[in-house]
This record gives sequence, C-alpha cells and structure tokens, in this order.
Amino acid sequence: MYDLIPLGKRAKEAARILATTSTSQKNKALLCVADALVSQMDSILTANHQDLDAGREAGLRPSLLDRLSLSEDRIRGMAEGVRKVAALPDPVGQQLEGKTLENGLKMTKIRVPMGVIGIIYEARPNVTSDAAALCIKAGNAVILRGGKEAFHSNLAICRVMRDAFQQAGLPQDCVQLIEDTSRETATALMRLNGYLDVLIPRGGGGLIRSVVENATVPVIETGVGNCHVYVEHTADLHMATDIIFNAKTSRPSVCNAIETVLVDREIASQALPMIYEKLKEKSVEVRGCPETLQILPDAVPASEEDWGTEYLDYILSVKVVDGIDEAIDHITQYGSGHSECIVTSNYFAAQTFTDHVDAAAVYVNASTRFTDGEQLGMGAEIGISTQKLHARGPMGLPELTTCKFIIQGCGQIR
Repeated sequence: MYDLIPLGKRAKEAARILATTSTSQKNKALLCVADALVSQMDSILTANHQDLDAGREAGLRPSLLDRLSLSEDRIRGMAEGVRKVAALPDPVGQQLEGKTLENGLKMTKIRVPMGVIGIIYEARPNVTSDAAALCIKAGNAVILRGGKEAFHSNLAICRVMRDAFQQAGLPQDCVQLIEDTSRETATALMRLNGYLDVLIPRGGGGLIRSVVENATVPVIETGVGNCHVYVEHTADLHMATDIIFNAKTSRPSVCNAIETVLVDREIASQALPMIYEKLKEKSVEVRGCPETLQILPDAVPASEEDWGTEYLDYILSVKVVDGIDEAIDHITQYGSGHSECIVTSNYFAAQTFTDHVDAAAVYVNASTRFTDGEQLGMGAEIGISTQKLHARGPMGLPELTTCKFIIQGCGQIR
C-alpha cells in the first residue's frame, strides 16, 4: 500500500521552514509559480488531454468534463490567481489582541500558520494551484490528493510548482501530491494523525460525507451547495428571472449554483412561465411539484429526493409555496447551509428571510453565484465552509491560520 508517512514527515519539515519564511520570500516563490504555469503550459495541456480522453471513454457527464477541462485561458487564469494571492496581505504575524494584565504580564495574540494542511478534491485541476498558493502564502505546507479523473493534470501542475518553489529558495516539499488515487490512500490521508493539522475536502456530497465519517484528523467541511432562490410575491419578476437564470446556468457545476426555486402561490401563474421561457435558452430541465406541473405541463414531476439533490447540472427543481414561512421551512429542511436568496420588494420580508435562514451566505435580490472569496472582496479562497466551527463561508488566507498567545513577563509567578 502507498505509504503516506514519508510525505507527512517531509511536509512537517517544510512547514517548520515556511512558518518563519518572510512575506517577500513567499511572494517571490508564488510569482515564480505563476510564471512557470504559463511557460510550462504545453506540458500541462498535454496531461489534461490525457485526462479528458479517459473521462470521455469513462462516460463522464458534460458538467464533470467542464470541471476537468483546462485551456490556455484557464491556465492563464490559474497563474493570475496565484499572482493575486501573492498580492494579498500576509495574515501571519498579524496582532489580533494585546494588553497588559494587572500583574504586569504583557499578552499578545497573533496569527500563525496551521502547519500541514491536507486537501482532498475531485476533478478540478485548477484546485491544485489555487490550494497550494493559498496554503503557502499563509505559511502552511500542503498535501494534495486529487481525483483519479484529473491525475495527469494534477501531477503536471504539481511538478511545475515544486520546481518553481525550489528555484525560489523554498523546499519542494511545501507542496506534495499523493500519486495514488485509490480509496485506501484517501482513507489514510483522513487518518494521518501526527502529521496533518487539518483536512479540507473540496467536492460533492459523497466525498464530504466520506471524509466526515472516516477522518480522525480535524476537518473543515466545504462545498455542498443545495442552494435556493425564493421568489416572494412582491418580487420584480424580470429581476427574479434574471437572477434565477444566472444562478442556475452561468456555471451549473459549481457549489454556488442554485438547485431549487420556490415561488409564492400568489404570483406562480405569472412568474413560472417567465422563468421557464428564460431557462429554455440553456435547455434546463425543470422538475416541479404538482402545482408547478399544472402551470408548466412540460415540466418533469419532482420526487422527494429531488428537493435534497445537488444536481451540478442543467436541472432545476421548482416548488410553489404558500408564503415566506413555508419557503423558510423548505430551505431549513433541505438546504445545505451554503447560499440562499430571496427576491422581494418588501423590506420586512427581506429582513425575515435574512434573520431566519441559517446559511453561510444569505442574499436579497442578488445571484448566489457571488459566494466566492474574490467576488466578495476577500481575495482568493480555499473553498466555502458550510460548518460553524473555525470558519464559515468563503475561506481566505486568515482562515488558513490559527492563533498563538505570547506572554512576556519580568519574573511573575503564580
């Protein structure tokens, strides 16, 4: 079996060096990575073509092939993402609190790196460079375990990064890729106690459930997005239609895309045909409740399972509800705590929705597709946390650190 202990040992050693590496040195290394991604683009694309060919042969859905696919523009985008991380403020060493106690002790609370971060993810090779850049800027070593669908792409990207880090004077082992995509290595990473300080899964519900159920190391849950748009009876229907179309179709394979629309009964007969006609532009399959089917006879009947499904595809569930309370109850029962939206012209309805919907991001009259660190002005992100401990919502550099108390005295004893 593939032994992860040597990777863990090398990562721990690299993390010790990174913890005291200057901001300028980390930035220099990241800029070298960005340049190398562009200069080595051909080798990365060749590897990606291998993965795409294998994916087509395996019958991967178009939405998964889209996640897997790289192009010159996407690689340049990856490089630009690394440059943006280099330009972000370094959280390491930031003073969070400081005071002098009554006994004269001076206490300071500062941000410090977590140490070694594990990232387990599926068919998105851009995560390889994104995750590594963020972890290293925050002073952490990272162990990456990607999905088998993107193996050749991930390996090519990781090799480019490791060479660039070495050229910039950082240890190659600040980023390592597990070169075995079996289930056994995934489970071994989840249980790499003593070497891994935290594990972050990025992927669908199945992956995240597996990590939560099997991990013995600390875990930050990210990614599952069963997101809703609720169209309240005072909504501007043109606005609602545009928001729904954007939130569903601009990129359906991502976690901040919506999966269900809830429409007030009072306006359903007017709103649903408008929404349905717009969705036809992208051939979205609508799965509706019985009342929806009466208004949209071409829709497919929705099953109970549909309300809890993250489709990640051009499929949308639609339900007619009897007001805001039923909409909130539905979201409470089926939502994943990621991103939820109300479209309304009523201030009190908006306030009720934002007060009572429990999610990492709650929107009034805007697409859920803005749940993204860069879009929200936070810089690049490692993922969207849907849990409540340590981090919630877009996780940027500060969320990849922990804290340390430094206490200075002059002989005080207790």
